[in-house]
Amino acid sequence: MLTENDPIFPIAQAAELAGMHPQTLRQYDRLGLVRPTRTAGQSRRYSMRDVVQLREVQRLSAEGLNLEGIRRILELETAVRMLGDRVRELEGVIADEVLSRPGGRVFAAGTGGEVIPLRAGTRAKKSNQVVLWRRSWWN
Repeated sequence: MLTENDPIFPIAQAAELAGMHPQTLRQYDRLGLVRPTRTAGQSRRYSMRDVVQLREVQRLSAEGLNLEGIRRILELETAVRMLGDRVRELEGVIADEVLSRPGGRVFAAGTGGEVIPLRAGTRAKKSNQVVLWRRSWWN
């Protein structure tokens, strides 16, 4: 099964999909804007993700950004994506850890906003208190 990261497009096809000249793709590779995979014969192979990134470079360039600015934006977007992946990974580790620890502490919120510590598997006691206000108190 192919993924968006599989390098399947030769430079001519990638250039056509991105709406660019192959020489532009070579220049973007030299500048580090897009890093295609190389075959054993050193031919460039582009993935669908690379083609999408080429289109993004084209869009940002049309908006007036220079290539160095575009390179920095792409670098930051990659860092954000990697950090998001790491956060999801750590959330999974934490969830697994919490589930594997029976008897861990759980908290509930009281009616006054206070924190009520509970043992796992127990419920907070319900409060059925009613406060009556007499209108004459406000007058």
